[in-house]
Amino acid sequence: QVHLVESGGGLVAAGGSLRLSCEASGRTFSHNAMGWFRQAPGKEREFVASIGWRGTSTWFADSVKGRFTISRDNARNTVYLQMNSLKPEDTAVYYCAAHATLYSSSSYRLQDYDYWGQGTQVTVSS
Repeated sequence: QVHLVESGGGLVAAGGSLRLSCEASGRTFSHNAMGWFRQAPGKEREFVASIGWRGTSTWFADSVKGRFTISRDNARNTVYLQMNSLKPEDTAVYYCAAHATLYSSSSYRLQDYDYWGQGTQVTVSS
């Protein structure tokens, strides 16, 4: 059974940084695109960042471009989201997601992802 487990969330002051991790188990995703999404209270889940299977193709939402980076360690079956210069509007539950398709490209579309984690809370205080 496939599991995606996020960690690294927490409470941080505006301007601070957090690094989220997503470790996959049950199958390898070294040849699959992976992504991060977030959902704030009362809002729909939205795209944050994605990375292609090679790790060289990345895509970011305009709201986080220049502040967040995404990376992956295929040997650890893990994807990371480094979040810098955090703002109160970044407060949300952050979800990791993975494509089921091999050699999949980086994608911003929620419906392209087949596996999801349970989420980790990120709270940015003003």
